[in-house]
Amino acid sequence: MVSQLKPSQRPPILRKVPHRDRPALYAIEGTLQVFTSTHRTFFTHVMVQALRAAGQGTPVLVVQFLKGGIDQGRDCPMQFGQNLNWLRCGISRCLLDGTASDAERAALLELWRHTQQVVMQGQYALVVLDELSLAIAYGLIPEAEVLAFLRDRPSRVDVILTGPSMPETLLDMADQVTEVRRSLLA
Repeated sequence: MVSQLKPSQRPPILRKVPHRDRPALYAIEGTLQVFTSTHRTFFTHVMVQALRAAGQGTPVLVVQFLKGGIDQGRDCPMQFGQNLNWLRCGISRCLLDGTASDAERAALLELWRHTQQVVMQGQYALVVLDELSLAIAYGLIPEAEVLAFLRDRPSRVDVILTGPSMPETLLDMADQVTEVRRSLLA
């Protein structure tokens, strides 16, 4: 007798990716989501997604590259519960127009290197890289490094990129692109 499953009872369709250490096994492939807009904005729904995932036990890292003002840096993450670390650049101000001193550039690159390191070590399953597109546009983080990082990250890691002026190369890599627009309806 053949049983029919209702659509709600069917298991999800998963893309199979060979596991790095055991080629006979398959791991679930992480996704790359992009949230962009024509203006700088706070992507509330992205932060809600990060908080929800952390609340369900998923290790989450949120990195705000251009936000400063609290002199936080990689050694002083804000921790929300057990599973969410939130980092800001270790600078005393927010970088609004891309102008940065040598010390600010060094702090931003230190945060970028740290982010790459902890992701490659597998410490997080979801990583939110806030305003990464602007850091690239301002010439603060090399686009080629970002592309290599996204391509070479552990296969199970989900990444969310946010910011205006998202490079086409990142949009082309994305599994999902969401554009936030302002409504002109009054």
